[in-house]
Amino acid sequence: MLKISLFMLIIVSMASTSAFAEPTLELQVSSDEIKALDSIWISGKITDVSEFKPVKLRIIGPDGALVFAPQLAIGDNGEFKKLLNPPVPSFQVGTYLITATHEDSDVTASTQFSVVSQAMPRNEIPDIIQESVIEEKLPVPSSGIALMADAINGSDVITITGNASFRDSDITLIVSSPVGNLITIAQVTPGIYGNFEIEIKTGGPMWKEDGLYTITANQGTTSEHKESIQVEIKDGVVVPEFGVIVSLVLAISIISIIIASSKSKLAIPTRF
Repeated sequence: MLKISLFMLIIVSMASTSAFAEPTLELQVSSDEIKALDSIWISGKITDVSEFKPVKLRIIGPDGALVFAPQLAIGDNGEFKKLLNPPVPSFQVGTYLITATHEDSDVTASTQFSVVSQAMPRNEIPDIIQESVIEEKLPVPSSGIALMADAINGSDVITITGNASFRDSDITLIVSSPVGNLITIAQVTPGIYGNFEIEIKTGGPMWKEDGLYTITANQGTTSEHKESIQVEIKDGVVVPEFGVIVSLVLAISIISIIIASSKSKLAIPTRF
């Protein structure tokens, strides 16, 4: 009887172990070799982890120094990707090592790519274009990041634009609900002048709370550059300002009617 119980216990234990699949992590690059001024795609796939937590990449240069440390949002089917642009002034010649990890997994994936030398081209951008682009830059505060949100009233898409003092590292955007819960994570790469733009889609069960949602932009390996803005959401969409204006006009109209009514009553002569 004891042997039968022990055998059944082993079977239950094996079934419980197989019910939970181990996380898997894949990582690859678009090319094994690039030129010093080229960009390269890093992509991969992860399974059986929380999709609300990012995949963390570390890119180590030929000299052993950490060059980039972006955090990538996980998309559909557990896929993630990142366009790696060359740092200033270019990639170093040699081999770059890329590793990927996730908070919910002990698995580490790695890959590498090589960089060959390339002659530095002349700056062919006209001065007029440079001046016009610089004029469009948002004033960058002491935090190192300027941030602005734009959306059509009642829309489920928020356009985030801004400018960063540093273009060598990605900007991670974290959206939090009115009570502080993590809603989504996005990432954007600054342009040549530090400008960036990204769209965040609202709606769905994660956006069920009504109130002010906080969008925080982080940049740097330790998020030393940070800036936040707030957007009001109701029923999963941006709150229309039209309703507020109508209410304000209605309130002003009511006050005007009351004042006019009071004046008319005061103007009625008293009869004896």
